Amino acid sequence: MNKYTQTLTRGLLTENPTLRLVLGTCPTLAVTTTVLGGLGMGVAATFVLICSNVAVSLLRRIIPDKVRLPAYIVLIATFTTVVQLLVKAFLPAVDEMLGIYLPLIVVNCILLGRAEAFAAKNPVGLAALDGVGMGGGFTAALVLMGAVRELLGNGTLFGWPDGGLFPAMTVFVMPAGGFFVFGMMIWLTNRLVRKFEGENAPVADSVCGGCPHADTCARAEKGGEADD
Repeated sequence: MNKYTQTLTRGLLTENPTLRLVLGTCPTLAVTTTVLGGLGMGVAATFVLICSNVAVSLLRRIIPDKVRLPAYIVLIATFTTVVQLLVKAFLPAVDEMLGIYLPLIVVNCILLGRAEAFAAKNPVGLAALDGVGMGGGFTAALVLMGAVRELLGNGTLFGWPDGGLFPAMTVFVMPAGGFFVFGMMIWLTNRLVRKFEGENAPVADSVCGGCPHADTCARAEKGGEADD
């Protein structure tokens, strides 16, 4: 597998930002009471991620190292504002559905993490592919989680009744149900990764690549896996 294909696909499962790296959990739990909520957040975050990755990669030799993090945040905030204005203008229902979590994309740690760990160290093409792959993995996780919670919690899917296939269990659209579904999806994802990638599938490049303490961290030595 060449580096372009690997960069594009690793965010879907092996290094899924939500289900493997456990990043961006706040919007993941907050907006996934419906499929459309998860899809809207995922697409918006993916757009910002691609644009910010490209911008950081283009400016990586210009931005002084001492102010790189504030500079990255300014870039992310700029594209987040663009997305927010577009959604307000053309998709007011989605804007109302996502609420405060749409502008809060600017503090989503997935975006700053990818800017620091990948985009700042790679050319524009790879940075864009990384944004597509990681954003796609984030969107897929939110859509799947939203589908489970909406189907079990409301007895609907995309707002359409399921015909009584599943009785509505309100707990699944409440915080407790969100944490339960989230935990089960993390467990399932880890099982799938171990099955297809082996027991020691590394994720250190994404988790620890930009950390100044990576050389002394036990997490990095274990390939990015958290201690049990």
